[in-house]
Amino acid sequence: MSEVNAGEGLRRVFTGQEETVGMRLDVFLAGLTELGLSRSQVQQLIREGRVKVDGRPAKPSLRLAAGTEVEVIVPPPAPADLRPEAIPLNIVYEDEHLVVLDKPAGLVVHPAPGHPEGTLVNALLAHCGSELAGIGGVLRPGIVHRLDKDTSGLMVVAKSEAAHQGLSAAIKARQVERVYLALAFGELKADVSMVDAPIGRHPVQRKKMAVVERGGRPARTRLRVLERFPGYTYLEATLETGRTHQIRVHLAFIGHPVVGDPVYGRRQGNLGLKRQFLHAARLKFTHPVSGEVLSFSSPLPEELALVLARLRREKEKDGIGVKQLDE
Repeated sequence: MSEVNAGEGLRRVFTGQEETVGMRLDVFLAGLTELGLSRSQVQQLIREGRVKVDGRPAKPSLRLAAGTEVEVIVPPPAPADLRPEAIPLNIVYEDEHLVVLDKPAGLVVHPAPGHPEGTLVNALLAHCGSELAGIGGVLRPGIVHRLDKDTSGLMVVAKSEAAHQGLSAAIKARQVERVYLALAFGELKADVSMVDAPIGRHPVQRKKMAVVERGGRPARTRLRVLERFPGYTYLEATLETGRTHQIRVHLAFIGHPVVGDPVYGRRQGNLGLKRQFLHAARLKFTHPVSGEVLSFSSPLPEELALVLARLRREKEKDGIGVKQLDE
């Protein structure tokens, strides 16, 4: 093994030996005591493009050959001590096991390189106190799903271990209903459609996600048109799976990216928005402890509602009229 400081982390290079022939890549790396990583941590590094085999990105299931060179870049650890911060939160429901909140755009959910503080987790630690610490992990306490920084709307956070396990299992089993409102470029033809396309790391731009032919995870998004405007479509997107950037990637994949999306969208025609037009509007799930069915809704934030009102005025002025599908 050799190692060098790679700037973004510690770069380590291992060479496969005779005893590792035929071993899966993730099993091989998880078994290296000098790395000290679990198999799930190794798989995460692989998904992030931080593992290369003979100079090329590889899948966790790759079988090693004798003399194979495996390069691993382990990023610097995120700060382990999270500081509570008195950041205002819009709480819509809370009990001893969980909290449901309406996240504003611009708020990062959990600490990460570049955002060590000022996150939703910091705010939750201040709001919930010691009861949240350690629930589900040190760096992401209570977080069972997340919203992108510039996506607003409803989130549920666990305050007890029972709630964390129950909510995580429900999300995995697709028993949590998450419905988003989005404004997309172009006019979708079908009133109702399904995007069923696997999502994985972009093969070249590793900080982005993409629809991929190999190595992706199944991803399904149901779309329903609410209103059409010249050059735009206001729609409802329901997650059947919960992959990173799923709605944004799927809409871009079908040629209708989210308006205002700085990563997957377009540079022109963003209607003056400084955030993406994507809002988690409805959330429904069974309480993991009481068994009660809980359902919540959140109206469009003012900046998004104003854009929608502007499009309706322009459509009416052009004499087209606004035809709105039943919601």
